[in-house]
Amino acid sequence: MLNNDSKLQKILIVGGGTAGWMAANLLACKWEDTEICLVESKEIGIIGVGEGSTPHLKFFFDAIDVADSQWMPHCNATYKNGITFDKWSAIPGFESYFHPFAAQTDDVFTVPLFFKNVQARMQGYNVDAHPDKYFLESYLSEHNLGPLPDESFPFGVAYGYHFDSALLGQFLAEHAQKKGVSRIYANVTDVIVRNDGNLSGVRLDDGSLIEADFFIDCSGFDALLMQKTLKVGFKSYKESLFNDAAVVMPTAISDVLPAETKSTALTNGWAWKIPLRNRFGNGYVYSSDYIDSNQAETELREHLGLLESDTDARHLKMKVGRVEKHWYKNCLAVGLSQGFIEPLEATAIALSFNTIAQFMQYFQQGQFTNKYESEFNRDINGRFDGIRDYVVCHYKANQRTDSDYWRDNAANPNISDTLNKILTLWQKSPDFAGDMVKYNLIGAYQPKSWACMLAGYGVFPKVNTNSSIDYSAHQQELEMLRDFIRRCGLNFKRHGELLTP
Repeated sequence: MLNNDSKLQKILIVGGGTAGWMAANLLACKWEDTEICLVESKEIGIIGVGEGSTPHLKFFFDAIDVADSQWMPHCNATYKNGITFDKWSAIPGFESYFHPFAAQTDDVFTVPLFFKNVQARMQGYNVDAHPDKYFLESYLSEHNLGPLPDESFPFGVAYGYHFDSALLGQFLAEHAQKKGVSRIYANVTDVIVRNDGNLSGVRLDDGSLIEADFFIDCSGFDALLMQKTLKVGFKSYKESLFNDAAVVMPTAISDVLPAETKSTALTNGWAWKIPLRNRFGNGYVYSSDYIDSNQAETELREHLGLLESDTDARHLKMKVGRVEKHWYKNCLAVGLSQGFIEPLEATAIALSFNTIAQFMQYFQQGQFTNKYESEFNRDINGRFDGIRDYVVCHYKANQRTDSDYWRDNAANPNISDTLNKILTLWQKSPDFAGDMVKYNLIGAYQPKSWACMLAGYGVFPKVNTNSSIDYSAHQQELEMLRDFIRRCGLNFKRHGELLTP
């Protein structure tokens, strides 16, 4: 590996797609004196399980100085305020809830009241603690408003995107090449390893050899460099996340363009509905232990009203888990080669961005040596495991009993100690948010997100019907909050208007 006096001359990225070209763009923007080369096969397409993101995609584009107006039209992209979870609970009044991204109005005006009423409801008081009543982003989505406020509105709203995965990969490839990244179309037939265990180069199908100082594995589930060559172990999440397959198909876009992803629970998994400018992307994520691919396709078609349609469906397999080391020797795994958590919370791009950005910080800080390799792997593993816990909680806390799949998920004992502690705090703590901080349980998701999920599913004790408390003050507070949110909403345009040139 490089020593303290060495300069990073060349980085080779194996594999394209969103992860590969994100890495290429970040490296080219930040390390201008380093040669960046990407080799990809024309035969291997983009998996494209998800077409949604968290606000991290905005952070990425800000980092490479690309505005929304530069890339969104090229990728049929739309804005995303958050995710609606529908039919994950059968409790009356809690059949659906919206999980928002962050907004400055929340911390100042709405989160305190939300937690106040959540805690009151956990004590059995008859107060309205459904999260949809408390957040500006919920209002925006309900009224098909986009997340960009008028200039006169002094508060910002975080937002994600929906996009065509293939078109995004193309845009990023073209942008990276303008920054000087070399692109080679070829298949890798062999990986050359030095005596010290580091990689030295890859052999292509035309017989040529490409050597480099450092390698980034973006070869997808195949994990050619990190797992197949360097033999880094893989930690499966199968025991806590049952889903391992998906079936996807498009439908026509509606006249009114939503600004949210919709996740609807079906019999053995869930279906996504993602609005692009030209179509809806739809998919059914399911467990092959409970339903086969033909049954899943039929159920998705029925859900979409396409039983008699000849629209083609595409079937995908998912390898859910993560590598034990994301950085090992002179190789970094990014994207599917480092791991995958099912697309329920659309975290794949966020994980790729965090991996690349944090690696660059550690690598440069360590003078381009492996000095901080262990710290980096601990951080990224913690991020993966934290997201896993939040996604697992969706299943563990589900309030359905109509199939073995949902009953088995709710009864599944294979959850982490961290998730177990969070669920215990939810049931017993008089200060859920404060105790999450106190017991160092803040990870990939803030207390607001955990409370939105658990309150949204109606995970509450029975209301104390014998209480003689006057709830008029509570109702007055909620009415004032609703009016405040409504008036905030006057500063936002219809989603479709934001996308009109």
